[in-house]
Amino acid sequence: MTQPITLITGASRGLGAATAEALSAQGHHIIALARTTGALEELDDRIQAAGGTTTLVPLDIKDTDAVARLAMSINDRWGGLDLWVHCVVHAPPMSPANMAAQKDWDDSFNTNVRMAQQLIVNFDPLLEPRKGTAVHCIDHRAGDKFMAAYGASKAAQRALFNSWATEVDPKGRKVIGFSPNPMPTATRARFYPGEDRATLTPCAEEAQRLIEQLEG
Repeated sequence: MTQPITLITGASRGLGAATAEALSAQGHHIIALARTTGALEELDDRIQAAGGTTTLVPLDIKDTDAVARLAMSINDRWGGLDLWVHCVVHAPPMSPANMAAQKDWDDSFNTNVRMAQQLIVNFDPLLEPRKGTAVHCIDHRAGDKFMAAYGASKAAQRALFNSWATEVDPKGRKVIGFSPNPMPTATRARFYPGEDRATLTPCAEEAQRLIEQLEG
């Protein structure tokens, strides 16, 4: 049986790292993409210690030329992707809608929407040969107070992936939205710095739930 090839964007920490480890344990070769080299190397150490394999890609998704080169490299080496799990997110400071800084609006929409669209442009052709699946993370806080920039950008991202899903479904590919329970991640800590993290769901549990959704 051919080893599944899985790309995880935002793989260095949180749900991305947990999903990388869980899928590696099931025999996937993990292409782990993130900006932080040290955290990627720590992920690689854990996966290798468990008998898995990874290819590390220290890359910022805002570097569109580098993303395009990565897509070409994946095509040349593996001929496509079986799975892409997108866990990159930009979380701006909480702010009232009428006071959010323009930079926060720009950064949120640039990372959460514009760059997500560019990733789709580059990775859709890789999923097509293997009838692969893409996963994006849903956040239901759109419309919540002080979440204007973040919530609006995540709502726009969901609309983007939903449109893509309807376009590729007749062609045998799937685009799935996964709505994780609150986890003790750095992103959540930016929104709720005083929260009792012991009450949150471990990332490893949510990674397993994501995999169950893929298998369902």
